[in-house]
Amino acid sequence: MNAVSNTIPFVDLKAQYLSIKEDIDKAIQDVIDQSAFIGGAAIRQFETAFASYIGTKHCIACANGTDSIEILLKAMGIGRGDEVIVPANSWISTSEAVSAIGATPVFVDVDEFYTINVSLAEKKITSRTKAVIPVHLYGHPADMPAVMQLAEKYNLKIIEDCAQSHGAGINGKRTGTWGHAASFSFYPGKNLGAYGDAGAMLTNDDTLAAVARQIANHGQVKKHHHVMEGRNSRMDTLQAAVLMAKLPHLDDWTAARKKHAMLYNELLKDADVVLPPTNMNCSHVYHLYVIRTENREALQAYLKQNAVETAIHYPTALPFLPCYTHYNHKPEDFPTAYHNQGSILSLPMYAEMDGEQIKYITGLIKRIEKK
Repeated sequence: MNAVSNTIPFVDLKAQYLSIKEDIDKAIQDVIDQSAFIGGAAIRQFETAFASYIGTKHCIACANGTDSIEILLKAMGIGRGDEVIVPANSWISTSEAVSAIGATPVFVDVDEFYTINVSLAEKKITSRTKAVIPVHLYGHPADMPAVMQLAEKYNLKIIEDCAQSHGAGINGKRTGTWGHAASFSFYPGKNLGAYGDAGAMLTNDDTLAAVARQIANHGQVKKHHHVMEGRNSRMDTLQAAVLMAKLPHLDDWTAARKKHAMLYNELLKDADVVLPPTNMNCSHVYHLYVIRTENREALQAYLKQNAVETAIHYPTALPFLPCYTHYNHKPEDFPTAYHNQGSILSLPMYAEMDGEQIKYITGLIKRIEKK
């Protein structure tokens, strides 16, 4: 591509909408026609369909991914005085949900795949440790076989944070089916995204599913019959309808993301950047395509000057955020996460991209190296 007339966005939700416009418009119009904006039929339809897609018995829709983690922790009886192990590199939802229920987040450094380092996690286990929240970051699964061995050895609960891993898997077994429960986010930019906030909790545990559903709906087992004090964390019917319209396309979108990632990999194999690592046993769904470079600021500025949007996920590892200064963490406590926060850069990645865009982006990356 000789020139780009318009900016290459980091993600293009309008392009996705246009590709399935008829399905989306009909789904939204049906909800409006039925005027069932809360608790409409699309909610249970999506819960059933998504549970089937992932491979679990239960799916409980809720308002957002952050709520889903917090509700699952509460439903498991975890609270004040308990500790929950979380990776040092993630969005703050993973750790703030732990603090919100009165427990203490215990941070662990990450491995070469940007996911929790299980051997280091074992060293953080104490008599107060009740759970681990492995995050399948960027679309790459955490080492769930090792996590589950840890859970069995120390009698720990496992909540998978699948906010970025819709459809990912290990040896054919999807993320969301390994732990005792799983949290999903359907934030608009996710691989499967709503048109607003939305989330879900998945599990095979009948009792846990029932309690989580009650908590998310004001502690009700039926209308006006509150068996506990819960909260209001409901997925809107409109969001469920949008997700139902999108779900049949998810596998095709994932295949497109993988194709784009392979092209990025091929074109950048000789560039002075670290490409996204992939465990051979894992199916990476490339929610994000993240490279590492010691010249990140210069590269990001150069790409912006040439109409390419990028992002950083995440510029500050969780232990070093201002809200966690009371833990007095030092860079040497989490050397991998600390180094990564200064070198990671997320390049444009969405199903509707084309090869010419990727060739243009990678051409810029190689060009700046020669300057």
